[in-house]
Amino acid sequence: MNLSIVGDKLLIDLEWYEQLWAFTLNKTFEIPLNHIKRVSTEEPQSNWAEIRAPGTFLPGVIKAGTYYTRNGREFWYVTAEQDYLILELEDEPYKKMVLTISQSEAWVERIEQNK
Repeated sequence: MNLSIVGDKLLIDLEWYEQLWAFTLNKTFEIPLNHIKRVSTEEPQSNWAEIRAPGTFLPGVIKAGTYYTRNGREFWYVTAEQDYLILELEDEPYKKMVLTISQSEAWVERIEQNK
């Protein structure tokens, strides 16, 4: 997964195998920076009541795809690594995106500086 900021948008580019695990045709998510309400590196809370539609879940290995929670539609691509980036969104198809990426703290700073 590669992140970049181009103009006023955050671009999230998925590798082919990430698209496969997440069951998505979207290779790139384009999110206007002003649609990001909050960004953090906190450990996300997962709940048994989530509905996966579609996606992949192997406990302790991967959670990827679209999940429906009491908060709305969320996109997850989380592996066993602990370097989380959580984007809480408004006016977007997903209410939240939860990712594991390297240098998540640096990405929080970059996103906050460019908002």
